[in-house]
Amino acid sequence: MSENNVWISGIVASVLFGFLLAWAGSDGSSQVYGLPLFSISVIFAFLIQWIFFVPSFLFQTEKYFDLTGSLTYISIIIFALIMSNDLDLRKLAIGLLVFLWACRLGVFLFSRIRLAGEDSRFKVIKTNSLQFLMTWSLQGLWICVTSGPALAAITSDKQLPLDLFFFAGSILWLVGFFVEVLADHQKSQFNREPANSGKFVRTGLWAWSRHPNYFGEIMLWAGLAIVAMPVLEGWQHLTLISPIFVFLLLTRISGINLLERQADSRWGDDPDYQDYKASTNALVIWPFR
Repeated sequence: MSENNVWISGIVASVLFGFLLAWAGSDGSSQVYGLPLFSISVIFAFLIQWIFFVPSFLFQTEKYFDLTGSLTYISIIIFALIMSNDLDLRKLAIGLLVFLWACRLGVFLFSRIRLAGEDSRFKVIKTNSLQFLMTWSLQGLWICVTSGPALAAITSDKQLPLDLFFFAGSILWLVGFFVEVLADHQKSQFNREPANSGKFVRTGLWAWSRHPNYFGEIMLWAGLAIVAMPVLEGWQHLTLISPIFVFLLLTRISGINLLERQADSRWGDDPDYQDYKASTNALVIWPFR
């Protein structure tokens, strides 16, 4: 199979998976002009990516990729809240949690790429229209899958009083959010020090995990799924794949795999790095090993 066919297959697969998610999440969704609100939100998520792909490819820039992703989360959540028929405290809280996470991450990633000048992951990707479009399409799918339980709960006609699921999930989200923010801050502070140029971070949370920010990311999406779970009905339960999808993507597909390969090529011969890798968990934050 030629490379172009691979990129086209990726685009088609993203859209088809998004269609299936839209169908499942729309079971029990409130209607807007005769259409399920959940499905409309999924369509908007993909359309936003494709719209921003055009100028990004024309100007050969990836600077707005992550920012667009964060703004898409915010846009579809606000849209779903505004158009939802029956808002309650659970739905408002879910919307607020996604909003806070997306705002924080969007500002952080946009600031980071502005300082770095470019994202090395896109150096080749952005020069190929089909591969670049596939990347934007995958981001649309990522947004829909990860926010799936949140969107399903917000757009659901079902209402329930706050319960153990709400409080347990909220606590898990708060812990995950704190871990992700702290880990990102610690690494940024480390990299800003001129004396640390060319070195790898192994202080703070990074002394107990090689990727603590990803651990926090998985925790917060698991927390949101728990908060949303009681109001899901029928096929909407398939949206609970969200934390599993995040875990697999960050640990098996990209994320850790990509960063570990880069670290190995950079510090693989460094005895200190070898010791750090052998004595520190890849994901789970744990001070003892």
